[in-house]
Amino acid sequence: MRILLFLATNLAVILVASITLKLLGVDSYLAQNGIQYGSLLAFAAVFGFAGAIVSLLISKPMAKWSTRARVIDNPRTPAERWLVDTVRELSGKAGIGMPEVAIFPASQSNAFATGWNRNQALVAVSEGLLHRFDREEIRAVLGHEIGHVANGDMITLALIQGVVNTFVIFASRVIGSFVDRVVFRNESGHGIGFFVVSIVAEIVLGILASTIVFWFSRRREFRADSAGARLAGRDAMISALARLKQESEVPDQMPDSLQAFGINRGARNGLGALFMTHPPLEDRIAALQDSS
Repeated sequence: MRILLFLATNLAVILVASITLKLLGVDSYLAQNGIQYGSLLAFAAVFGFAGAIVSLLISKPMAKWSTRARVIDNPRTPAERWLVDTVRELSGKAGIGMPEVAIFPASQSNAFATGWNRNQALVAVSEGLLHRFDREEIRAVLGHEIGHVANGDMITLALIQGVVNTFVIFASRVIGSFVDRVVFRNESGHGIGFFVVSIVAEIVLGILASTIVFWFSRRREFRADSAGARLAGRDAMISALARLKQESEVPDQMPDSLQAFGINRGARNGLGALFMTHPPLEDRIAALQDSS
């Protein structure tokens, strides 16, 4: 959820910026004497990293809004008090500032953490996870999510996304210019062919390039699992992953969609595996069992 929200927001920001710049004539200005690759690369880097940074800065309010998460300002029940106290304990052990703690309405066992700053993050869990996991398992899940924050995963993700955005913006305009001149025979400036092709190429390349971000996400899951094991206990972390795997194998318990803390039932093969944000649960369990 954290990764998918970030990618969706980033793509929207980049597309809106691209359309706005086209309407303002920036692309035409850059191509007055043919594509100037140095200027185009600088332009792509500025707006590529700007899009990633904007997505990072609004990641927490976007997550709250999209999941309808309720931040626990004043715990109303013993369970909420325990949740806040546990997050405070684990975040202290991890050396980060106390995150906001929230609960979001979802029957699936799920959790996520996000935020632009490791000392101003958000940790949220689903109602389903609170109802079905025992406290040691919930504590391990919270440790996993706090591990993401302590490891600076969202900031690193933004830097990687900035590089990816730069490539996408640069390549889409090169493709658009090539098609405009070769197919539409437009020798002066940029015609409608450039604008249409560059936008389509930006979307397609953005989706394909997201596989790099997904690969990064899969690697960081192992580190977050290790953090959860260190903060809450290895057996508790393994138990939480095993319970999630058990739930994922029940058809009505978890839909065929990516979850924030885990992955949908069954490992995908072939090209589908490239778009997985999380490694298969059995691989994550095995990695923890093999660790000393």
